[in-house]
Amino acid sequence: MLGIHLHNFPTIPLVESRQTLIPHQGMGKSKRQKRNLSLRVPYTKDARNKKPQALTSSPPTSKTSKTPQQAPTIPFDPQDRILLVGEGDFSFTLSLYTHHNCTSLIATCYDNAATLAEKYPQSGAHIRKLEDAPRDVGEQRDIKVLYGVDATKLGKCGAAGGGKVVRKGGFDRVMFNFPHVGGVTKDVNRQVRYNQELLVNFFKSAIPLLAPAGTIIVTVFEGEPYSLWNVRDLARHVGLQVARSFKFQSGAYPGYQHVRTLGNIKGGGGWKGEDRDARTYIFGRKDVEATWAQQTKQKKRKSESESESSHTDQDD
Repeated sequence: MLGIHLHNFPTIPLVESRQTLIPHQGMGKSKRQKRNLSLRVPYTKDARNKKPQALTSSPPTSKTSKTPQQAPTIPFDPQDRILLVGEGDFSFTLSLYTHHNCTSLIATCYDNAATLAEKYPQSGAHIRKLEDAPRDVGEQRDIKVLYGVDATKLGKCGAAGGGKVVRKGGFDRVMFNFPHVGGVTKDVNRQVRYNQELLVNFFKSAIPLLAPAGTIIVTVFEGEPYSLWNVRDLARHVGLQVARSFKFQSGAYPGYQHVRTLGNIKGGGGWKGEDRDARTYIFGRKDVEATWAQQTKQKKRKSESESESSHTDQDD
């Protein structure tokens, strides 16, 4: 959800796959479905004369029931110090505060205040709720909204780097949801290259801002052209590795709405990013992998313990 100026990008050697050179074949390409031959009834005299069964409203059996949706993975804790990069209308930030009890949030966007209000009129209400939250709740909070921050210059001097607030670092999580340079070109290969450069420079600027066990979190859509970005290889190129990845579930963030880099669609339109498959990647330095795995196990044990305690209370 970030537009950036590309003429300042240095030429960097990237790890490219052969896919990057394949002409774009369209994102809406449908897959050929296989016929389920097991449902066919042989055409016999008995079958031909058999009367159709009446429809009933009985619930489906376990064989036909849909598989329950997997519980969403939330890649942070309420006490984490979080830097959000490339925010759109700040609905994601607001959801972290109101529904996930995150109290240390530095949320940034690339646009200045005037441009942001023009592109996303709803952003004003979200920002006011974030700014008024400490007074309403009366608790210790560290929530800041910063404008004009470039994801490729984090920590550098000037407003584009986020100033002293960002430069002091120590972030447990640096999150960049749905990075994109915007519609700067219709050429697929160039678009892929620009977004690869955006991510590589973001990784480079974010690494020095991490706490000792901090991680970088990136969410991208699945399928082409996003799969051509080779996010994993880009991270390895700058010394990061994937700690884990999982399906991004927008429903885990009540109130969140995906917005386009170019702004809201006039008249609403039918485009909804929340309905598209997306994946979240957690990147960390190699020396952080063991720490992250240990933290994940501890969270799982804590969750199971709380669940058992809850069942025990209900039984009593």
